[in-house]
Amino acid sequence: MAKAYLKKLSALVDEITSEAFDGVYLECKHFFSGAALYVDDRICISWTPVGLAFKLPQATLDQLLNNGGAKPLKYFPKSPIKQGYALFPDPQKKNPLVWKKHINDSINYALTLPKPVKKRKPNKLKP
Repeated sequence: MAKAYLKKLSALVDEITSEAFDGVYLECKHFFSGAALYVDDRICISWTPVGLAFKLPQATLDQLLNNGGAKPLKYFPKSPIKQGYALFPDPQKKNPLVWKKHINDSINYALTLPKPVKKRKPNKLKP
């Protein structure tokens, strides 16, 4: 199932971004039971069984949540709300170009965030 979401997200990002983010490393990877887009190692978009979610600045997020255009993101029914994300439950019901602004905003916002600290693997001592 995750493979289908990876394919959908990759195709959507390719269609929308094309050369707009030249020099920026965009990578779609498996994520839970779906897929996620990473920009220079920062997650910014996910497409999972619950829908298409964008990491967005707080003002944009508040506007989308308050006008009913989006929902708060919860990956599982009993899980807490994932802060900073707007969820669109039925993304395939809309023309892919509808997502252009959110994709661009999400990528640009993610680029302002600090890069995640990579965990170092412990050295294995040989006997």
